Amino acid sequence: MGFKNSGWTRGLNGLGMALCAALFVAMGMSAKEESFKSQIGNVAVGAVRGGGAISVPFITWGGDIATFYANGGLKTAPGSLFQKQGLNIELKAGDNFDQQVKDYISGKSPFLRGTFSMIGMASEVIGEDPRTRGVVFLQLTWSAGDHMVVRNTIKTANDLRGKSILLQKGGPHVGMLNDILRSARIGWDEVNVVWTKDLTGSPDSPSEKFRKDAKYDACFAISPDMASLCGGLDKTGTGAEGTVKGSRVLVSTAQLSHSIADVYVCRRDYYDANKEQITRFVAGYLKGCEEVLELKKKYDEKDARGASEYTKLMELAQDIYTKQVVPTVDDADGMISDAVFVLHPGNKEFFTNGRALTGFDTFNTQALDLAAQRGYANRRFDLMASGLDYDSATFKNYLTKMESTRAEFDQAALSKSIKEMDEGALADGTILSFSINFRPNQFDFPVEKYKDDFTHVAETAAKFGNAAVVVRGHTDTALLLKNVVDAGMKKGILERVGTPGNFKYKLNGQPFDLEKPLDVIKAIESGAFDGLSGEDGSPKDILQSIQTLSQQRADRVRDTVVSFAVKSSWLVDPKQIQPIGVGIREPIVPKPRSEEDAAKNMRVEFRLVKIPAEFRKKSDFNF
Repeated sequence: MGFKNSGWTRGLNGLGMALCAALFVAMGMSAKEESFKSQIGNVAVGAVRGGGAISVPFITWGGDIATFYANGGLKTAPGSLFQKQGLNIELKAGDNFDQQVKDYISGKSPFLRGTFSMIGMASEVIGEDPRTRGVVFLQLTWSAGDHMVVRNTIKTANDLRGKSILLQKGGPHVGMLNDILRSARIGWDEVNVVWTKDLTGSPDSPSEKFRKDAKYDACFAISPDMASLCGGLDKTGTGAEGTVKGSRVLVSTAQLSHSIADVYVCRRDYYDANKEQITRFVAGYLKGCEEVLELKKKYDEKDARGASEYTKLMELAQDIYTKQVVPTVDDADGMISDAVFVLHPGNKEFFTNGRALTGFDTFNTQALDLAAQRGYANRRFDLMASGLDYDSATFKNYLTKMESTRAEFDQAALSKSIKEMDEGALADGTILSFSINFRPNQFDFPVEKYKDDFTHVAETAAKFGNAAVVVRGHTDTALLLKNVVDAGMKKGILERVGTPGNFKYKLNGQPFDLEKPLDVIKAIESGAFDGLSGEDGSPKDILQSIQTLSQQRADRVRDTVVSFAVKSSWLVDPKQIQPIGVGIREPIVPKPRSEEDAAKNMRVEFRLVKIPAEFRKKSDFNF
């Protein structure tokens, strides 16, 4: 289990934010937040102070340990990567994001450090003056260690409507919840968000309030708190050892792998005057990531020399964060494990691929939309991408990991596993689902009609980079049931009693319920209805035809989604989208009595499903 103190950091936004949350926390209501401008008060824009070391904020997160490594500590050490790049940096704790923004505007530091959604919350404040407009110049990591824990009354994200969700105000999980709600097609006004002051370590944190009061249906938690609630990522709380009985992780950034992007931002005036310096900072940080990951590899392999160097770095992280926050070397190592370093190829993809569904343009739009929707910003000020030349000699002649080695799905293993899952196992692993309907004898799914749905599938697949999208073709039961009744009556093995619309049946003297499709399928496959065929064929022939048609529809929809994504220049792994023919096994209306009932059964369902890590082919990083 990785250890991540993201909320000691990325989530703590200062006393002002806590106070403005108090009323809504007390009322237990979800409401728009106070504007970020009101939270920090009036701060005069000042020039960045020249001379001496550059003040650079850091937060308590695994990705920042690579910054310590590159700098050789809080101050640039002789022989460190940053010193060799000609930099003179003093790292400053930036867990209080409100204070970070004040220092940024006043000129104490030209930099901001946070998640993209947190920067979006401050976008109006920093964008009002052209000098302080935000230039996003480095992505450090993606998160793999943030989680939404739910009680057993919530099976999928679709069940979140009307539920109470504990969330730290202004922290990194605000953007994560936004991604979950968007994917489940649920509005913020359809859930009851209960704000807390802290992310962890106090009674007014989501995990502690969830533990103590069963009226809360869900909470967001970092890895240690998640483990204390339910026992682990793939476990369910038993009530023993302090766990909450029935609690489990519904959504984790282990699957929602492109939700929380940690970034650095620079003031526009400073960036324009010091672009070469910023480029060298980025190069030094990325080199630090390469070397830290190599040291971690040696540590995991128990290479004596590499392990010793890595242990020294983890001890440095303990000294900087304090042992109260990071008690052991293993905890510091866990922080690294919870951070997915994107390196040079990830930064190049994030900033330069304008059509990437998880790139800068998309994050910029969604972060500013969220800021406006939740009331953090009244006016829209776009963040800017740095425009660094990632093919320059500064990077090419210095870094080693320059080529993309994007993780991909293992097609054969994933397909085999999904086909072998029974409905119970598939349901247990389902994060969310939605469906589209089709007409009788429809085999094409034109983009013009289903564009919004196909876009949603592509966006969801991109955000949930470590989950599978299962395209499940369903068919109506009416034709098969009619044929089963006709064949069974003719053969004399089916007895019918009652009145039209309320018939009851017995098969060979035993109760036979037409509203239980699995029992109907079992009877057909056993050969009970063999020997008779109507104009549409025998029940066994019709069952096989239905199964084939449902698979063909699933295949067609999957191929159309992939083709649509390719034509839109979106980066989607086709192997992530798996088609399955369900046939009549899961009708919405088992025994339809009208065309409207039958139409409900004729659908293609998209299920977002958790998958074991072994179905992802290994790579040096994931972006």
